[in-house]
Amino acid sequence: MSQIRGFLTFLCETRFEDLSGDVIQQAKICLLDLIGTAAGGSTLPGPHIIRSHAARFFGAGEQASRMLFDGRPVSAPGAALAGGSMIDGLDCHDGHALTKGHVGCAILPAILAYYDAFGRDRTGQDLLTDLVIGYEIGTRMGIALHDTACDYHTSGAWNAITCAALGARIMNLDMDAARHALGIAEYHGPRSQMMRVIDHPTMLKDGSGWGAMAGVSAAYLAQDGFSGAPALLVEDRKSAPLWQELGDNWRIHEQYFKLYPVCRWAQPAIAAALSLKASHDVDGDEIEAVTIHTFHQGCRLFQGLPTDTEQAQYGISFPLAVALKYGAINAAHISGAGLTDPDVIQLCGRIRIEENGKFNDRFPAERWARAEILLKDGRMLESPDTKAAGDPDTPIADGRLALKFDELAKPVLGQARTKRLMESILTLDTPGYLIIPLLDDLLNPVD
Repeated sequence: MSQIRGFLTFLCETRFEDLSGDVIQQAKICLLDLIGTAAGGSTLPGPHIIRSHAARFFGAGEQASRMLFDGRPVSAPGAALAGGSMIDGLDCHDGHALTKGHVGCAILPAILAYYDAFGRDRTGQDLLTDLVIGYEIGTRMGIALHDTACDYHTSGAWNAITCAALGARIMNLDMDAARHALGIAEYHGPRSQMMRVIDHPTMLKDGSGWGAMAGVSAAYLAQDGFSGAPALLVEDRKSAPLWQELGDNWRIHEQYFKLYPVCRWAQPAIAAALSLKASHDVDGDEIEAVTIHTFHQGCRLFQGLPTDTEQAQYGISFPLAVALKYGAINAAHISGAGLTDPDVIQLCGRIRIEENGKFNDRFPAERWARAEILLKDGRMLESPDTKAAGDPDTPIADGRLALKFDELAKPVLGQARTKRLMESILTLDTPGYLIIPLLDDLLNPVD
């Protein structure tokens, strides 16, 4: 019992005053990145279908929550489903190497759903604290699942338990009810196999929407007295070292950030190719052939010509061709008309992906690639072994992440709302800052 008691003590008793300044700053950066990604994802077909589904089948009832950047009231589980699917819809959000997934994608929509249902008196400090607790618990949930499961499951599988835990905290459940919430969420969570969607990219993505929904539902069920079996990811002795370090080792600092809206597994290859493009001033029209050497999971990414944004986001050849043509990748490149760009399609056919055993040995803690570019004049360019920017040891400057937020949000939300959101996030730790205006900016419909 001491293991689960320590977990629940951290969950229920951690306060803003327990957080250091650097942890609070990291939480703001994560929040900014998640909201920018949500804005970009709100325009895509998959999230649109999910929002329509939630509006039809997840009625608001007594405690309504508005859907992220939509405004329609639905149940709290429905709002969490919609928000998690929206962020998951654009593969541009933060992640963690050892979880092989994304913590914030599910926990932010769950927190917003809980707050809008009954917690609109919360402060910015409350939001930052709940977000940090979610990252600390969620990161460990992901590591624990991958250490104990025989297959690679999506983020929704382990984040369901995290979202239930946050519900127990926000709803002030007692420790017995909170323990049941964890068990219900673990049992009902989507134990979905990630590599199936890598091999066949679809709107299922990383399961975060369904995980958020299952977790929020579990918290409400526990509040009503529904019982669940003990959550193994929290209570099994094998995971004890992870939970014993809560409050001492702040794993929110281990999250990575992305420059481009495609799978993290493709980004070392993109970084390697872009380093050659920049150092040798290579134009896409000069390229005869490209060979990428990377780890097995990167090789499993979609290598054909995408017919939808899911194939482009979970691809490697197409986004690499975009980068070689334009020097960067934005949301327009991997959706809509961007999928039919003739120059990118031509370049895509000149790319070959090869597996590298040395890089396999370093995965998942590290993701590496090397690029070789053969030019039409016969020159062969070769990059060094390369990691993508954004890992804790290769950080992206806060200013660049702020620019990324602006690039994602402004086309969808407009300049005034984008600016207001950024200013709100940067001042959340101000004492007494009530988040009602921020909630309204996040949950009201897009003009």
